[in-house]
Amino acid sequence: MGLADGRLTPVLRGHRKITPQVGEAIHAVHAECLHRSRVGMKTKERMIHQFVREKFGTEAEKKIPHYTTLLTVWKEWFGPEGGRQRYLRSAAAVNTGGSTVTITRPGQVVVLDTTPFAVKLRDDVFGEPISVDLTLGLDAFTHSLVAFRLTPESDSSIEVAMLLRDVMLPLPMRPDWTPEMEWHYPGVPSALVTELAGYPVAGRPFFAPEMVTSDHGSVYKNHHLVQVARTMGTVVLPARVMRAQDKAACERAFSGIQSLLLELLLGYRGRDVADRGADPEEDAVWTVDEAEHLLATWIVGIWQNRRLDQYAPAWDPGGRHSPNTLFAAAAARDGIALQIPDASLYHHFLPAHFVKIHGRRGVKIGGLWYGGDHPVLGGLGPLPSPRSGRHRGKWVVHRDPRDCRQVFIELAGQWHSLPWNGLPTGEDVLAFSDARVQQVLREAARAGLKPRDDTELLPVLLDLIGARTPVGSWPSQMTKTERSERAREVARARAAERDRQSPPARFHCPLRHGRPSSSARTGRPSTRNGAVGAKPRLTSRSPHRPDSVTACVSARCSCCPTPTTSPTPNPRRKDRSDRRDRDVAVRPDWPRSGPRHRGRLASLVPHPQAVRAGAGDRPRGLRPAEPAQ
Repeated sequence: MGLADGRLTPVLRGHRKITPQVGEAIHAVHAECLHRSRVGMKTKERMIHQFVREKFGTEAEKKIPHYTTLLTVWKEWFGPEGGRQRYLRSAAAVNTGGSTVTITRPGQVVVLDTTPFAVKLRDDVFGEPISVDLTLGLDAFTHSLVAFRLTPESDSSIEVAMLLRDVMLPLPMRPDWTPEMEWHYPGVPSALVTELAGYPVAGRPFFAPEMVTSDHGSVYKNHHLVQVARTMGTVVLPARVMRAQDKAACERAFSGIQSLLLELLLGYRGRDVADRGADPEEDAVWTVDEAEHLLATWIVGIWQNRRLDQYAPAWDPGGRHSPNTLFAAAAARDGIALQIPDASLYHHFLPAHFVKIHGRRGVKIGGLWYGGDHPVLGGLGPLPSPRSGRHRGKWVVHRDPRDCRQVFIELAGQWHSLPWNGLPTGEDVLAFSDARVQQVLREAARAGLKPRDDTELLPVLLDLIGARTPVGSWPSQMTKTERSERAREVARARAAERDRQSPPARFHCPLRHGRPSSSARTGRPSTRNGAVGAKPRLTSRSPHRPDSVTACVSARCSCCPTPTTSPTPNPRRKDRSDRRDRDVAVRPDWPRSGPRHRGRLASLVPHPQAVRAGAGDRPRGLRPAEPAQ
């Protein structure tokens, strides 16, 4: 190995056939083509000739190189420009910056992105086919899929916050996983990791991310995520607007998951409407929980051990490497920081509300009062908080927007749960989200109610969620929109309940196997094994399924699979196969921090360069395994 100074590696000086006059013409034509409609390269060549002839004369026009050279130079200077004209115009108007970041270790940069899940799934409440979003967290150094979430229809900031929490937590082993999927990285024995975590740990890296990169979607660019990043001590580094190549590794991971796994499953929707099967909704057999378990097993067992061809490290470009071997090499070189957060991290990641305490009614969050009779608030009384600054005299209360039956407050280092004042004594009310709270308030205002206490809102809430309407709560008596809203409500509450629990307790429910019956898919009573008018069943193979959906949700039984949600269909996003970045400028006045300023948030700066089967046919594709007889 030898060393050479800069005299042997001079800076490239461009093409010698591109004179200053031709270079000026190329830049002028590029600026003009951004303003005009899309034209081909032959037209651009003629415009270059026209510019040089009119500005510098016929002698300078003779020095214009051949079309092939112009095409090569154009791609070197401005890129392939394969996007739509309006997107190219928007991207050219954004200052991309000139800073660079060299990724040298795991956890330095974690890329987040969301895309529609390419397989139609079924919810566990009514068995209806639904669309879900897949949110990924990918480590840019090892290309490990360190976290993912499946959210019915569309995600929100709370799902992204819980995804970042999953990045920091060890992944617990599941009952049907083999010993080869356990923690096996060198330097730290699996017994030690198991002792620190309190449960057997799977072979997936976990760490506290130093930098998080995402697009400019509303679920990533909001005050809640700023609060989460400040709590983690993480730098938020948004990708450049209209520059999907800044998250190329994550986009390629989406494509890999689709081609390696999702295309084999029943209910696959295809890349767009033209490639879609005859009826993917009818072919859907996987539930959200089953798809989540399948994807987690595939990531730990296959993706983490799959060879990386085009993403080999710079120090061994011809070697055979996988995400696990790259993480093992980095662990052997730099060690592993076993920072396992405690259970209180869940409360810190919830949206914060700064409120004052009412002596009799408690605290008011989102139009509802909480903790009116709680002894913790009774001890504080009307005393103001010792907090100063912008929220002087106010107390910090955290609420999970997926389950608004309670809020959380931290006093003297201990977290307390404050129930909603409208909860009836000795009864279990179904969970409801913040969207349902706003609907309750609108219904109360429309009915002319001016409640002085939250107990007056309870009849309106029970009427909305169907807990006190036995006939209306039947799946056959509800519209598809009502079933979708209720399923989404149940699933978000179950997700909040799992996040509050310790990691090993999340996977105690067995998976439901088998395809939902026709009665579950259509909402009509089945006549196959009973008389017409019999009570419709949710699935054909769920012996422990309760007759009442309300009873199962309220009791949170351990014998039933966790129900999932089914959101209200959005016609504008139903057939979209990808999500594009929004043309939103980065705010330069957001707070700043860095590795030397832990506890504060770094500025958000631009990212560096860096088939339905016919009658009698057998469905094709993978489906959940049938239970053993």
